[in-house]
Amino acid sequence: MRQYTHLWRFIEASNAEANPKLLRLALKMATGAGKTTVMAMIIAWQTLNAVRNPGSDRFSRAFLIVTPGITIRDRLKVLNPENPESYYRSREIVPMEMLGDLAKATIVITNYHAFQHRETMPMPKVARALLHNQLNPPNTKQSDGAMLDRACGKLLNFKNILVINDEAHHCYRRKADSEEEKQTRENKAEADENNETARLWISGIEALKRKVGVRVVYDLSATPFFLRGSGYPEGTLFPWVVTDFSLMDAIECGIVKLPRIPVADNAAVAGEPVYRNLWEHVGKELLRTKNPLDLPAKLLTALYALYSNYEEYYKAWEGASAVPPVFIVVCQNTAISRLVHDWIAGFDRETDDGMVNESRKFHPGHLPLVRNYDHNNQPLARPNTLLIDSVQIERGDALDDSFRKMAEGEIEAFRHQRNRERGAGDIAEPTDAELLREVMNTVGREGKLGGQVRCVVSVSMLTEGWDANNVTHILGVRAFGTQLLCEQVVGRGLRQQSYVENEKTGLFAVEYAQVMGIPFAFTGPAVPAPPTKPLNVTHVHAVPQRVALEIRFPRIEGYRTELPAENLTAAFDQNSALKLDPTNVGPCEVLMRGIVGSSITLTPTVIAACLPSEISFQLAKHLLYRRFRDEDGFPRQHLFPQIQRICKRWLDEGYLTAAGVPMGAVLYGQLADIATELIANAITRSCSAERPTRAEPDLYDPVGSTASVNFQTTKPVWTTAPGRSHVSHVVIDSEWEAELARVLEAHPRVISYAKNHGMQFEVPYLMGRIKRRYVPDFLVRVATGGEPLNLVLETKGFRWIDAGIKADTMNTLWVPGVNNLSNWGRWAFAEFDAVFAIKEEFANLVDTFMKKELV
Repeated sequence: MRQYTHLWRFIEASNAEANPKLLRLALKMATGAGKTTVMAMIIAWQTLNAVRNPGSDRFSRAFLIVTPGITIRDRLKVLNPENPESYYRSREIVPMEMLGDLAKATIVITNYHAFQHRETMPMPKVARALLHNQLNPPNTKQSDGAMLDRACGKLLNFKNILVINDEAHHCYRRKADSEEEKQTRENKAEADENNETARLWISGIEALKRKVGVRVVYDLSATPFFLRGSGYPEGTLFPWVVTDFSLMDAIECGIVKLPRIPVADNAAVAGEPVYRNLWEHVGKELLRTKNPLDLPAKLLTALYALYSNYEEYYKAWEGASAVPPVFIVVCQNTAISRLVHDWIAGFDRETDDGMVNESRKFHPGHLPLVRNYDHNNQPLARPNTLLIDSVQIERGDALDDSFRKMAEGEIEAFRHQRNRERGAGDIAEPTDAELLREVMNTVGREGKLGGQVRCVVSVSMLTEGWDANNVTHILGVRAFGTQLLCEQVVGRGLRQQSYVENEKTGLFAVEYAQVMGIPFAFTGPAVPAPPTKPLNVTHVHAVPQRVALEIRFPRIEGYRTELPAENLTAAFDQNSALKLDPTNVGPCEVLMRGIVGSSITLTPTVIAACLPSEISFQLAKHLLYRRFRDEDGFPRQHLFPQIQRICKRWLDEGYLTAAGVPMGAVLYGQLADIATELIANAITRSCSAERPTRAEPDLYDPVGSTASVNFQTTKPVWTTAPGRSHVSHVVIDSEWEAELARVLEAHPRVISYAKNHGMQFEVPYLMGRIKRRYVPDFLVRVATGGEPLNLVLETKGFRWIDAGIKADTMNTLWVPGVNNLSNWGRWAFAEFDAVFAIKEEFANLVDTFMKKELV
């Protein structure tokens, strides 16, 4: 649109300066906020439009996804539509009928290392040096075409590829005219490494554009900032960022764990707490340390303090979770990570003469729950603590011998599992890189190689690409030069473990991550809270041995009703009532006050002045124009007096009530729609004998059944009796439902019952002009003497404004409509609104239908 042209020009100018050969758009998204899901949405939107508009150059169905390492590359396999765990299916990115078109996408997922031009002439270093010292040295590296053929493969058959960069802050072109920064030797080494990574990454994409064309590059990262050595001030936001959902936004929205950081201590010194930035207090001493038993005192205190809290979490989780909480330590370099690992997990080193000196060269580890030796000082078959170097994982280098020895049990189990999956004829050994990635990729996953890991010590592996959700404690033992690095490391521990809503608040349960040693810019008062236990998971499913108890039901898409053309009457009942109050109208007395001056109370005086006659007139007009039109679409004006009389009767008989708000609020748009819908249903009900309602089944999926139930839940459940329900459990969303389940189990006339959870039994209804789906609580088959009666039951502790609409739809449209189909048996609907009387009310309900059967 024209008003946004300046923004697009800014993005184009930013790209022209920083990426002159590419068009890039960056999305800033916090860790754990769903970057992979957004990638899937981009791919789906592009592909479906490309398939439906094959002649358009605005869309593409060819995608190159570039990652910073193999760990993330493996995790993004869910973006392939053919993958069994594809996000398009599991996250319902697109409707089922579009999955066929989505399968036409061509997707290649690779790590940026694939853009490296490999040597085509293997030779010793000396010979290579001699060749390159010649005046015209031969080119012994791959061409761009050969490199792209290896890295991109089938994508080269397309034009204008769409590229998605994950962790895109590693991809940039160094600013050419920037001044050389004064840096320490260590910082300069980091800057050089950053620049080499960025150069290789962006050069590969530029080569792809020269070869077949790149339409656009989408950059996704929690921290899309220029890194040290880029020529831009470190931490400068990419100017082509178009959306920003920061870590603080994610924390405030409650979709990630809440990090707890030190805000005070008893050191009685000015400034920030010691453990906010641990490296400042132990860094120099730690760089000189050679023995794990000589770690600085402040570091040891930090380890013990964090571990003490970890023990509380471990005990709270024990028995409630198959995986333990995880403690991660991020170190400055590999030497320090080895020292910290050995102090935590234990060590057994040989002396120069090959003999083990128990008093000086062996220690079982200082932290009992995460040590790698048992009480008899024997190595554990399944080590609790891992020492991982990110370079090994991402480049696939050789596995460290000490790690292989430490993880021998897991490696053997993984080897057998892998060979079984590949078939009896395949006995290939897993590579070192595969083993390392499997361990790290499966931390916190039950039954996997890394499922029982309790502690991970690393250098920079944990800054990105790791998605374990059972991290509860993080310790930083390194320098954190920028908030970018702080946010990356803290983000590794912030993935929520559970996304179950609290029944009372409707919000996710608060989960915490204890963070020390990282100067993350997040402060707040200390909030005491006990360790949170992971919730038990129950498999709810249809039991094959109980197939005789199956309940089948029609899937209804709508209703066919005919209102009278001349004489109108209405049959109002309790479901015709509408109550207005501040919960559905809004506060009607608002106190307004400034910083200074007098206050004023605002009230909706205009609507409060509406008389009953005006209300009935406006409702009648609304109903006439919505529901009483002829074949040509014109309102049947001659029916207006009858409609107004019915509306006035609805008011006079007290079906509209108001508490704390004016009665005239019913004329608000949505409330007027609801009121007229209730009145129209009463008119339909009054003429049901002459003009029966018919339900319209779903043409493509007309039959539903309890046999389709198969899901897992962390909610409380009631285990059903074998002779009462086809489904193994009742998911209990409220105490009322638990009581109703108990009553149904005990009643002798109940043939079978099932909680409507996971079986997709839905009732279409209108909430004003909005089409919605109502999900009743229970389906029950009852023996009443003749043909079994199918009951749809609902428990209501509190009736919101839509409860009457739902009940009215069931009694006026769905039940009569299904019964009139004649091939679905008898159906009825009932509500229970008194928890202590459910038993009596259900018994009376069954008796009522028994008497009708006898009559």
